[in-house]
Amino acid sequence: MTNELMDCISLRVPATAMESFEAALSSICLAVSFYHDEDANEWDIQGVKERGADEDELNSALLIAGIVTGFQPVVLRELVPVGGWLARTQQAFPEQFIGNRFVVRGTHIIAPPAPGRITLTLDAGLAFGTGEHNSTRGCLNALERLAKYHRPARILDLGTGSGILAIAAAKLLHKSVLASDIDFRAARVANANARLNQVAGLVHAIRADGWVDKRITRAAPYDLVFANILARPLCAMAHQLGAKLAPGGRAILAGLLNTQVNWVLSAHRRAGLRLEHRIVDGAWSILTLQKN
Repeated sequence: MTNELMDCISLRVPATAMESFEAALSSICLAVSFYHDEDANEWDIQGVKERGADEDELNSALLIAGIVTGFQPVVLRELVPVGGWLARTQQAFPEQFIGNRFVVRGTHIIAPPAPGRITLTLDAGLAFGTGEHNSTRGCLNALERLAKYHRPARILDLGTGSGILAIAAAKLLHKSVLASDIDFRAARVANANARLNQVAGLVHAIRADGWVDKRITRAAPYDLVFANILARPLCAMAHQLGAKLAPGGRAILAGLLNTQVNWVLSAHRRAGLRLEHRIVDGAWSILTLQKN
């Protein structure tokens, strides 16, 4: 595994095109990272996938993103060794203290756990969601704030990725969490991370296409729903979220830029939800909504 070569795809896009191209790479790649150049207001996006796999799908996704945004970036390609990539990822993944309750660390960190905090242990590898991104970090802060006043019993994590939010909720609230992701690899990683964090009995991750899946709708209504996705699918699913939340239930929404907040809020207000709290972290916003 460590000597295997993987495809690394890199591109740079303006802020207006970031969401579409990030979604294009995320639909194909095993891991995607993106960094904001605030001076130029541009985003560097990088994805890693299995060598030679899904080439037609990747080219189609990038073509569609270009048509939607009217922007065609220069796409750089290179082969990178898995071992070297994972080593660089681990070096760039230090222990992270988030809020007052959480600490996120990779399995490569062997120091004793930080006292008084809930440790979330994740492999700094081929899985999205390690707490480094503003949206993930903001969701953990929003969860910490919510837990001071509410004790949700039925919890759903839509688009779970690495499972970090589901694991955090299970550890903090001591409740069962249903987690789902459209990518079967993410669901498998999330379950493995739940075992790693000793909450396999509380976190159940499934491969599912959102609210379409009957296993998700049958478990409704929910007291708390995480949806750390992107602005467009958040808006598209607003009505379903409103219908599946329990009265007074909360939803923590993330994956949206500050410029997209009004759009997302408008869609969810029409679905019967109101803004309870907003966290701004750099260019990103995390919204806690409550069902009326």
